[in-house]
Amino acid sequence: QVQLVESGGGWVQTGGSLKLSCAASVKFFSISTMGWYRQGPGKQRELVASITRDGSTNYVDSVKGRFIISRDNAKNTVSLQMNSLKPEDTAVYYCNQNRRLSGTSFLNYWGQGTQVTVSS
Repeated sequence: QVQLVESGGGWVQTGGSLKLSCAASVKFFSISTMGWYRQGPGKQRELVASITRDGSTNYVDSVKGRFIISRDNAKNTVSLQMNSLKPEDTAVYYCNQNRRLSGTSFLNYWGQGTQVTVSS
């Protein structure tokens, strides 16, 4: 069974920084797209950032220029460096591992979630 373990959440003041880390089990890591999702209070879950097996990255517009996603295949980890944090970044952040099987069939694994709170 694939397991994802997150760390790095916490409280920070506006303008501060946090780094989230996700450690994954070996199976499928090297061939999967990794991502960070978040769900703020009263909001729908959204994809914040993703990174492919080859290192190609994508970010939601609201975090571009502030967040950086990276992966270390040797250590089976994916990280999200969050800078210039804003109160609207407050959310539960989830690590995700996604592998396309065929067509629209995907295999997904999720972390337990970690709370990030940004005070104004």
